[in-house]
Amino acid sequence: MPAPDSLIFNEQKFCHVTPLIYELHWLPIRYRIEFKILLITFKILNFLAPFYLSSLISLRLPSKYNLRNSSDKVLLSYPRFKSKATLGDRSFTCAAPKLWNALPFDIRSASTVSIFKAKLKTHLFRHAFNCNFSFLNSL
Repeated sequence: MPAPDSLIFNEQKFCHVTPLIYELHWLPIRYRIEFKILLITFKILNFLAPFYLSSLISLRLPSKYNLRNSSDKVLLSYPRFKSKATLGDRSFTCAAPKLWNALPFDIRSASTVSIFKAKLKTHLFRHAFNCNFSFLNSL
């Protein structure tokens, strides 16, 4: 049975997969995981997720100082405990605030799930393929 890439693209079995992923407009695995974490976080913040998930994250309390990020009401607070370097940073409680706070404000402040997903996928796709445009010359 031929490999899926040879069926879809008529390519060799051992060809490089990055240009094919780009052409299909798929996210690489790492960015797909980030997409899922951020989508769940968006749903939690908009009360579209189960309650047991909403207990894992919390919004950052407003600062008593007049700082630039004080006006941003959609930032998450980081966990107060020290996570283990190997597995703790991969937990939802640690990963969600880090990824969420790194997003641009216009993506975090999206009004609906469909708008958020479209903006987020575009953002992650640009970030994923920003450094690897050298292979595009061969397409």
